[in-house]
Amino acid sequence: MEFYNFDSDEEGDQDGKMSQFAISEEEESALEATDNEEEKERADSCDTDIEIEDAERSFTTIKGAELYREACKLVGVIPVSYFIRNMEEPVMNLNHHGLGPKGTKAIAIALVSNTTITQLQLVDNWILGEGATYLVQMLRENCYIQELNISNNHLDTEGAEAICRMFLDNISNIRAIQLAGNNFREEAAPYFSESLMNNYRVIELDLSHNEFADKGGELLGQMLANNESLEVLKLSWNHLRMKGAVALSAGLRTNGTLKVLDVSWNGFGNEGAFALGEALKVNNVLVELDVSSNHINSEGAIKLSKGLEVNGTLRILKLSQNPITVEGALALLTCVRRNSKSRIEEINISNVLVNEGFARLLDVICEARPELDVIYGGVGGHVTKKQQYRPDPMKMIQIYLDKNKLRLWDFFRKIDKEGTMKITVAEFRKAMMQQTKIPLDRAQVNELVRKLDSGRTGQVDYSKFKIEEPKQKPKEEEEEEENKEEET
Repeated sequence: MEFYNFDSDEEGDQDGKMSQFAISEEEESALEATDNEEEKERADSCDTDIEIEDAERSFTTIKGAELYREACKLVGVIPVSYFIRNMEEPVMNLNHHGLGPKGTKAIAIALVSNTTITQLQLVDNWILGEGATYLVQMLRENCYIQELNISNNHLDTEGAEAICRMFLDNISNIRAIQLAGNNFREEAAPYFSESLMNNYRVIELDLSHNEFADKGGELLGQMLANNESLEVLKLSWNHLRMKGAVALSAGLRTNGTLKVLDVSWNGFGNEGAFALGEALKVNNVLVELDVSSNHINSEGAIKLSKGLEVNGTLRILKLSQNPITVEGALALLTCVRRNSKSRIEEINISNVLVNEGFARLLDVICEARPELDVIYGGVGGHVTKKQQYRPDPMKMIQIYLDKNKLRLWDFFRKIDKEGTMKITVAEFRKAMMQQTKIPLDRAQVNELVRKLDSGRTGQVDYSKFKIEEPKQKPKEEEEEEENKEEET
């Protein structure tokens, strides 16, 4: 397939459609019949275009930077030097480069034969639906790119249709795609719903900062009920309210693969919270749920907590920036306590002021579940006491290590049972709370976690503390050195 033969006709570009990749026999014969004078006049009239025959010859024999430069001449754009310098790197970051559709077309031509780039980032480039079409055509041929970020590119419904055609046909190896902020409205929802029902390749999908509402929620809910590959779905900052929220939650009930769902900054309200609670009763896959800023009050929190009473998989629940009072907070905590199968590690209600009764109950629960971390706004209802001074936990650990002539590497390695040099935050918190050699309270352990996992990855990576052991010399060299010392 002669993929490289993008038509350089300006009218084709204005129509916003992908040009044909192969020149027909009639076109070839017509080009051969054209006399040299006409060819010279056409070349003089457009300095940036190369002749179609030259393009065909060049694109089939050249690759890499040279191919990209020829493609730029063909479509009439200035080459991006950063792209040329980094074509052999696995991550290509072309965010905010002002590529436009034509610049994207040149990039697409060059990427057809590229085998090193696995992650392509094209955020904020005004590529439009036309540019999305070029990328889809490229991804039909390139099987190496697995992550694509084309957020904030004004794709609109035309771009959604092009992308979803790729989903529907399962024609690319894309595993993670970010499409945030692309003006997708209700008209685009049917494309995503239909194409993702039977897609088995895409694992992570970001549709945040768009305008899906009731109809979008209904269609995406149907997609969730049928999709068997998605593990991460982000729908924050959309217009999902009562009907859309309930429909999406209904899809979650029967979904068997989704692990992370982010619906923060929508309008789920108490009805949506109730629907999510019902879904959590039967869903046994979801690990993280973010419903921050969804107009959920204590009534909604109580309804949601009913799902926590029986759920045995959810680990992270984010409910911050909702008008929840201490009543709702206590309901959440009580349900977790009652559920012996609960695997909750984090509950985020960071804007909620609790009372001393809540704090005491949390202490009791954390004695049995040291891995649990509840983030709340503070304890209200009394005059604020002067904050108790707590020594730096890292300094306390270092003092203990120095006293016992141990290294930090050895300290972490004892906690790491699998020996991967990475410990989940929950396991680390549990180990630190249960150890007795260094007296650390829960607040100090949380401070330690924030320092060691500053990027909020959910893991403590201690590989940076590894100290290379001096290499031992072979026995033969050691014997030779000993003999020389004896002779002297």
